Amino acid sequence: MTDNFKLADLLFPDIKDTPEALEERFPERKLKEGSKVTRLAPSPTGFLHFGNLFTGTVAYKTAKTTDDGVFFVRVEDTDQKRKIEGAVEVMLGGLQAFDVIADEGVIGENKEKGCYGPYYQSHRKEIYHTVAKKLVQDGYAYPCFCSEEELTALREKQEEEKCDNKGYYGKWAKCRDLSFDEQKALIESGKTYTLRLRSPGSTDKRITFEDMIKGKIEMPENIQDVVLLKTDGIPTYHFAHAVDDHFMRTTHVIRGDEWISSVPLHIQLFKLCGYKVPKFAHVAPIMKEENGGKRKLSKRKDPEAAVTFYQQEGYPKESVNEYIMTLANSNFEDWRKTNKDADISAFPFNLKKMSVSGALFDMVKLQDVSKNVISLMSAETVYNYTVAWAQKYDSDFAAVLSRDASYGKAILNIDRETPKPRKDIACWSEVKDYISYFFAEYFDGNFVLPENISADDAKAILEAYLKVFDAADDKDTWFSKIKELCEPLGFTPNVKEYKKNPEAFKGHVGDISTVIRLAVTGRKNTPDLHAIMALLGQETITERLTGAIAKI
Repeated sequence: MTDNFKLADLLFPDIKDTPEALEERFPERKLKEGSKVTRLAPSPTGFLHFGNLFTGTVAYKTAKTTDDGVFFVRVEDTDQKRKIEGAVEVMLGGLQAFDVIADEGVIGENKEKGCYGPYYQSHRKEIYHTVAKKLVQDGYAYPCFCSEEELTALREKQEEEKCDNKGYYGKWAKCRDLSFDEQKALIESGKTYTLRLRSPGSTDKRITFEDMIKGKIEMPENIQDVVLLKTDGIPTYHFAHAVDDHFMRTTHVIRGDEWISSVPLHIQLFKLCGYKVPKFAHVAPIMKEENGGKRKLSKRKDPEAAVTFYQQEGYPKESVNEYIMTLANSNFEDWRKTNKDADISAFPFNLKKMSVSGALFDMVKLQDVSKNVISLMSAETVYNYTVAWAQKYDSDFAAVLSRDASYGKAILNIDRETPKPRKDIACWSEVKDYISYFFAEYFDGNFVLPENISADDAKAILEAYLKVFDAADDKDTWFSKIKELCEPLGFTPNVKEYKKNPEAFKGHVGDISTVIRLAVTGRKNTPDLHAIMALLGQETITERLTGAIAKI
């Protein structure tokens, strides 16, 4: 038995499994040629960043562009100190709320489905140790007994010598060339150790890889003897990534571009383990404009950085998904213009159409996208979404709106089923204010007259209109009655005539309508006034006109 095998048995006495057995346990997936397998691998820290949702959506869409592609969720919970109770449910709930739903993997707190698990990294220790043992046998890994103090001294020495390459490698790798007898003595003495990679990399070599988003990238080969297993036997991200994505048969690793600098190490790990290297796609962070510059979307500074923000504000998933696609693919908006009624799943998403430098988050753009999406929904859909949102975030409004579903739907249908529907609502939290004047609980009767209308004229308009109003009138009859009020009150029914000779009149028919609108709704701008008045009915309109006259 060689020293490497003796060392492997000494380090991993309980590991009887082999990498070959793992290959049989987690075989190649039986998918159609060209099918993509992607994943999202978040940490359970209790916060789902918009960037996680964005990257998750990109990974999900990439898998779903192929016939039987697979998207799975793996939870990277090896850092137990950062783990927050219930965080997995929060994370999955945020993803599922916007239709990023895993085919397999972690589907709930301690709930998994699929044949390639466990999907919690904390449950995969034996798998990592099986692979690590093989690396030791092959001479590609060794125990490092250096203390934190020794490693700090090493870094300080490299600073003094102004080394171009800093880290644990070559002559700086104190434990790299210990003999087996030295290693055995230290282990048996109870000395703590990490397991390091014995990198075969060279300072004069470079690697080239094709990033699916950023194109061809050339970098120096990895020379660092990085830690593979920490002192507690838990793997580092680098080692776990190679093992997990191989045995879960990931074809496309889609992740943030902060990991680009680690790609040479990751490719080296895949190759030393005898694995096929997956394709990499590194997503640039979502940016935000500030003081003429750009910065990353920050959970500390930006409420919209948290996915819960969109749920609390009531942005429908359809709107958020549309907006994400505008950020993700430069050709999405042109596609949407020519495919107005198509489901978003029909969009041919392509990694190569993604921004290399990072898309810019724009709240105004999100609101515009959402207003358009909501304007195309049926009144029933808007009503159901609003009630569901209100039941969670505004119970008082939920009770009021649910009191008469047909009335609520009729309100939301005003100016909706038209060639050019109104675009007033961006999220469900705006609906209450938008329709509040339809409900006695929220209507206060307060209004401010336009500067060009005197109190006496407003009172005269409302008194005259009160005598002729009939909620049963069709729209033409309703408007004719308003026009007939004009001349006796010193106004003109002809707007063009008023514009030609404004000194001859107190105002025009639009001013008459505005006074009535203010009395009925308390607002200058509303959807179709005739529809509003017909829905409110004779008794309510009479009360509001009478009340307005009294206030004036």
